[in-house]
Amino acid sequence: MKRLNKEEAISLFDKDIFALGRIADNARKKFHPNDYVTFVIDRNITFTNICSAKCKFCAFWARKKEDEFLLSFDEILRRIEGLVAIGGTQVMLQGGLNPELSLSWYCSLFSSIKEKFDVWLHSLSPSEIVFISKKEGLSIKDILSTLKSSGLDSLPGAAEILCDKVRRKISPKKLMTDEWLNVMEVAHSIGMHTTATMTFGLTETKEERIEHLLKIRELQDKTSGFLAFIPWTFSPKNTGLSRLEQVSSLDYLKTLAISRIVLDNIPNIHSGWVTEGPDIAQIALFFGANDMGGILMDEVVIKKTGIEYKMDLNKMIEIIKSCGKIPARRDSRYNIILD
Repeated sequence: MKRLNKEEAISLFDKDIFALGRIADNARKKFHPNDYVTFVIDRNITFTNICSAKCKFCAFWARKKEDEFLLSFDEILRRIEGLVAIGGTQVMLQGGLNPELSLSWYCSLFSSIKEKFDVWLHSLSPSEIVFISKKEGLSIKDILSTLKSSGLDSLPGAAEILCDKVRRKISPKKLMTDEWLNVMEVAHSIGMHTTATMTFGLTETKEERIEHLLKIRELQDKTSGFLAFIPWTFSPKNTGLSRLEQVSSLDYLKTLAISRIVLDNIPNIHSGWVTEGPDIAQIALFFGANDMGGILMDEVVIKKTGIEYKMDLNKMIEIIKSCGKIPARRDSRYNIILD
């Protein structure tokens, strides 16, 4: 299949949903000719809700002083111990832009985790990296190199929409598109893989979704550093954008399929049970997705918007098996783990 340009990619939104699904599934088979669907056992730990960004799309940051929290190292380590006890391998630490936290705090935390546990730290968003860089007066490369030497293994996407017009409306205090791309490029340059994401339903147009995908594709051409792409829909309830309508499941499946078709250089596409629910996530496995993401113990940020789907290992396996696919546990590099 030839690479699509912007106009061709935009035109896919007008295609019949089932035809689009078939094209996307064929694109998946280029990377994954078998019927394995992978997943990881992981834990989300949101260590603070103190965030100076105050994004309109976020329901989690503390509006009142009395609601603020910062987890202790002991509490974070206790939660990781619980993950390891059930065979988990990946930890996602997320906390937002907390002005009280220094580079040394993060380094001490990561070192403490690595001393005690053999887990993969897939943690800190590009926004957090830029925030720490500005706070410490150090370059992005210096920050990432220091964090990597302390135990940080990879970065999650947290891209929202890579369109500055939208970003200025929904998160004016956070990084802009070029800064996000730069963090990812620098991370890739020092041997740190990352994932890329897209949150849609944030007032962006279909054209802007495609522009987002093309920016990621262009950087991937240059670095080959993205291991996966995760598209998911914005949940407006309890946010500063509560007037917006929730993106439909049909729109989600179309956008997922188009992501698989356009991103012809990224091997893995996630199906989003956290925001879409297990039923739509299962259907997404026929629209280009090959990975179900993680169990996500302790996910709390999206729960604040009123969405709360639950997942455990047995349910994950059943969802995959019941649609004729083969469940396969993976590590954070997307290698299948043979138990």
